[in-house]
Amino acid sequence: MVEEARGVPLSASCVLHRGEILELLDSARAAFPADLANAQEILRQQDNVIEDARVQADQIIAHAREEVESMISQTEIVAAAKKEARRILDEVAEEAASQQNEIDAYVDSRLATLEVILHKTMEVVNRGRDQLAGVDAKSALSELGDK
Repeated sequence: MVEEARGVPLSASCVLHRGEILELLDSARAAFPADLANAQEILRQQDNVIEDARVQADQIIAHAREEVESMISQTEIVAAAKKEARRILDEVAEEAASQQNEIDAYVDSRLATLEVILHKTMEVVNRGRDQLAGVDAKSALSELGDK
């Protein structure tokens, strides 16, 4: 419209039709509230989207914290279980060593008793052999004496 307007000689001004300009201003004013309302709606939606994103981010962070706490708790439970397992294994090994010592002492005691019995048996066997040897010697002497 300004490009088509008549220029004022010796000036940078132009002549515009007042009715057309007023009509354009009225239509701009009429459109402005609608555009303003659209802009405000977009801003409200932007705020809602941002708020929804914040809420979702807070939920994700809260869930992540719960997962971390759960993992830490599970790690602590596993560590406690391993510690208890080691304690039980140590206790069993100690009990096994104690029982082995008792068994060794019992076997040694029984072997010592058997050694005494065998020693006495050997003495009896040796005396018996000596007696037999003495009887044989006596019989040999008595046979010699009979001749």
